[in-house]
Amino acid sequence: MIARNPEEGSSLPYLVNLPIGSAGTVLKVRDLWPRTTKLYCHRAEWPVDPDIVEQIAVRSCIRRGAAIDLVLDRSRENRSQFVFTKARGRDVIFWQSARTTKQARPNVSLPTKRASGQVLEILVDSHERYAWKFGAQQATTIRRALPAGDYAVEADGVIVAAVERKSLADLVSTLTAGKLRYLLAGLAALPHAAVVVEDRYSSVFKLERVRPAVVAQGIGEAQARFPAVPIVFAETRPLAQEWTYRFLGAALVEHRDDRLVRDRTL
Repeated sequence: MIARNPEEGSSLPYLVNLPIGSAGTVLKVRDLWPRTTKLYCHRAEWPVDPDIVEQIAVRSCIRRGAAIDLVLDRSRENRSQFVFTKARGRDVIFWQSARTTKQARPNVSLPTKRASGQVLEILVDSHERYAWKFGAQQATTIRRALPAGDYAVEADGVIVAAVERKSLADLVSTLTAGKLRYLLAGLAALPHAAVVVEDRYSSVFKLERVRPAVVAQGIGEAQARFPAVPIVFAETRPLAQEWTYRFLGAALVEHRDDRLVRDRTL
């Protein structure tokens, strides 16, 4: 819901009521939608007798770390994000859409050489043969038995993200043997997880010993059943290693952002 701000002379003439939390999250904003630039927001209280300007059905409104992703049930101007960050040492909130920003990374140092601005300590499953060493990335590795995946990161002694590495031949074997569902189920139990394949997706349709349609169908069914565990075709082994490094670093930052938000809420 969007209502008029009852405060006279305010530079933020509208109130947005987001369905987050038991009482909702109310923000003062300058416009009805971030069309040309991101909009500055400020926390507010919802009035007793609001003057409603717009009331739009919501498809999804989810808090992810230091941002709220909002998807409205309409064909245009339907996807946006409220970013909670810091500017000049104080907390600020911005409302932005795909038009007004290319990429939003709230409270995160954008990666250059390091994954999300940090040196990672990556756990490598002790059963992993010919394990990646991450020699081209800023990371250290520790070998130990993992409950799921081949590479993982942990925080406070708990695994928060893992990646299962597959060659195309290994993926096909796991799929045709009926083991892929069990593998994905184990990964889905973690906060963040993925499967990375050291090959191109187009290589699936060049298979000779297995019908390509069977493999493609199996991959599609696996993704539909476990949408939280993407299967990523990274083209080559070095690219698969790089993708894993970036994914684990980003997942660790997301975990820390979520914990920061929970601590602030408490």
